[in-house]
Amino acid sequence: MKISIRRYATLFALTAALTLNFTGCTNLDESLYSTLEKDRFYKNKLEVMQAALRPFTHMQAWLAPTGGSGHYYHAELSADQIAWPQKGKHGYDNGDHIRMHYHTWTPNENRMITAWELMWTGLGHVNGALNDISQLDVAQIDMTTEEHEQVLAQLKVLRAFHYLKIMDMWGNVPLALEVPLSPQNPETQPRAEVFAFVEKELLDNMDKLPLTEASTVGQISTAAAYAMLAELYLNAEEWSGTARWDDCVAACDKIISGEAGGVGGIPQLSADINELFANTNSANPESLFQFEYSRQAGFTFDWGGFYMGYDNMREALNVTYGGWNAFVVIPSAFDAYAENDMRKKDWFLFGPQYKYGTTTPVLGTEEWNGKPLVYVNTIRRESEGDLTSEGSMTEGEENSGARFHKYKSGIQSDPNYQENDYIIYRLTEIYFNKAEALMRKNGGAATTDAVQLINKSRERAFAEQDWANEKYTESSLTLEELLAERGREFIFEGKRRTDLIRFGRFHTATWWDHDPKSSSEHKTLFPIPQVQLSINPNLKQNPGY
Repeated sequence: MKISIRRYATLFALTAALTLNFTGCTNLDESLYSTLEKDRFYKNKLEVMQAALRPFTHMQAWLAPTGGSGHYYHAELSADQIAWPQKGKHGYDNGDHIRMHYHTWTPNENRMITAWELMWTGLGHVNGALNDISQLDVAQIDMTTEEHEQVLAQLKVLRAFHYLKIMDMWGNVPLALEVPLSPQNPETQPRAEVFAFVEKELLDNMDKLPLTEASTVGQISTAAAYAMLAELYLNAEEWSGTARWDDCVAACDKIISGEAGGVGGIPQLSADINELFANTNSANPESLFQFEYSRQAGFTFDWGGFYMGYDNMREALNVTYGGWNAFVVIPSAFDAYAENDMRKKDWFLFGPQYKYGTTTPVLGTEEWNGKPLVYVNTIRRESEGDLTSEGSMTEGEENSGARFHKYKSGIQSDPNYQENDYIIYRLTEIYFNKAEALMRKNGGAATTDAVQLINKSRERAFAEQDWANEKYTESSLTLEELLAERGREFIFEGKRRTDLIRFGRFHTATWWDHDPKSSSEHKTLFPIPQVQLSINPNLKQNPGY
């Protein structure tokens, strides 16, 4: 049964009317949030679909780069590629982004509190739907037993995905699997136990999922579950205390071989570096799991708020959206790309900005008011004459830093304008995961298979005449270089913090003006928000906070 956000976008309001959905947003207690009685709902397949869809519609709030407080914000702004510096009078925001960049956060961070609320709310939506749908008598509605079991399996795997990301951020957390009938204070469980739960949920429900194919785009299908399993095993040493490299390779092979299906029958790398992020990416054969958006259906993937410059950038791209001029690329991250790397040209806005289709400059509106807007690879007060300093998070200007251009909406007249889906897992990541696992098994040295896997992806980023000098060999593909290439390939995709932690670099590396002395090893976990500890005395704070 297809659970499609694109198809069911018009049902969002009805979906939100369900009762007895456990929200989990502040204290993991029950919350009734509508006036529609449960026993008047679930009368047909459509209403079951509405309930099953609710966790998917909520997930975009914390997973995709459309919100400023979820998993995505913390995964990227605490790492070495993206920052939200203060730009003159804009962007200080109580110092939130500055503390995130310098790893000086506390248990009282408002955005961290919001991330906790959003992610546990999502988990509550899953538990609520599972509770209700599992009790249905399929004979009374137009569903088969197989369809019913498939929806339940998809929701259980989605719950495992929520826990995977919650565990990534906070480590030791409660396992809340039921809709409570009275207020409860669930106890913190060891991260290894949460890991074991996620693994079991994935393995137990894998065979009940539909194979990945064009008709299952946007739902939890087999390849999506194996991608989750590959991520789980790749991080097993950090998350459970025991390395699982062979299991990671096996999960990757299920996808690479096509055994788990694929949009085109078997997953295939996109032919070039831009196809997967284009506004026609809904049925791209590289995608394994994606969040379906559609402007035409009223549910747009709006990355503009955080990634787009001020409204004057509408002129440069011929689009209807502007932004807050928030996220920028850290200078050292932009420098990590070779000049002949096509990703550097295609995935960023950089240099002079011109009105679309002309040579007329876009003009600045703040520090460079009335002057040509030129994005530069520095974050400092150049308008005031500072052309040499390293700069800092409080010294940005409206043109500081290269900008996001990985997803492209197309111009306003494009029939697919803003029809982009957000890609959660893609085949390239599976290649990287397998290559890393093979190298870890081999004492950190590259194998022939590992080199071939990374080169298949990297080759798309270079012109044919450059490739001989740019391809990896078994001697040049070190673990450190693999981490650097992961950064170049997956920039903006919400994965960097997890990668840095796995490579032992999150609390030891220097990037731009970030000094590792301002951090320490305990910062690889975020603190449980203090407000949650006050509400639930059975929660235990992470070490070091």
